[in-house]
Amino acid sequence: MKFIYVEELLNDTKAGLSLKLIAGKNAVKRKKIEHFRIQKLGLVLTGFKKHLHKKRVQVFGNTEFSYLNSLSEERQKKTIEEICRANITVMVVTNNLLLPDFFVKLAEKFKLPILLTPLPSSDFINRVSNFLEERLAISTEMHGVLVEVLGLGILIIGRSGIGKSESALDLILRGHRLIADDVVIIQRRYPSTLVGKAGSLIKHYMEVRGLGLLNVKEMFGVSAVKDERIVELIIELTEWQPDMECDRLGLDDMTMEILGINIPLIRLPVSPGRNIGSIIEVAARNHALKQSGFHSAKKLQKKLKEEIAKNSQVKK
Repeated sequence: MKFIYVEELLNDTKAGLSLKLIAGKNAVKRKKIEHFRIQKLGLVLTGFKKHLHKKRVQVFGNTEFSYLNSLSEERQKKTIEEICRANITVMVVTNNLLLPDFFVKLAEKFKLPILLTPLPSSDFINRVSNFLEERLAISTEMHGVLVEVLGLGILIIGRSGIGKSESALDLILRGHRLIADDVVIIQRRYPSTLVGKAGSLIKHYMEVRGLGLLNVKEMFGVSAVKDERIVELIIELTEWQPDMECDRLGLDDMTMEILGINIPLIRLPVSPGRNIGSIIEVAARNHALKQSGFHSAKKLQKKLKEEIAKNSQVKK
């Protein structure tokens, strides 16, 4: 199971969480966050602890603070001590709320990290969820090229040297975008989405045999690249063989499983004279039509069946 330490959350500057530590300094390096979902402590404060998820970020905001203030001082201390004893990973107090001294002392006693942010609860939850979803997502690496064609994320795969990068370069010249070349990092995002991107070192770079490494962003401009993209279609380039069987009608909808998710797959035979870039562009348009409910091959098949049935009735 993937996890990050509370210290990584505290020190992050990209997500805009604006966190500072107010308790539990010695625990931030060993406490682990294991889920991107966030839990608010409202029900836990009232004594309903059955569904307390200890490995998540716990949020303490205005609602929780108002409820706590409605209790007697003795009841407040008992409630907070029960939460601190529960061995939760981390608590984040939003809106820069000023906690009572006993709250901070109990957190220190039970080694509970408490972080403070000026953000309102809703804003903080949205930002931290996105941050954790990316950091905790399961991932894999695939050899291929990821491009955005007509707003569609297409992963081009195939054996080394078959022409993946050259096809992608042709697409870039047509105004489409490069996301990653050679090594594509694919993450599974909740609930069933695959997102692909390049490693930080090779982002915006492409290798073309005979030319070497090209910086696509510098060569074609910022509009020719994108940092990440949802993988919606896979195109596998295969070598053309005279006796190979190909889907001539497009009725066979194939898929490929990546990280437990099935993605539509098209196998394209490569041979001299075939403009693979153009075919991939047409494949993107055809896939978009399928998503909107128009399947060309199935529509023709239906018409043929209706015509056959009609002719059969006439003969009778």
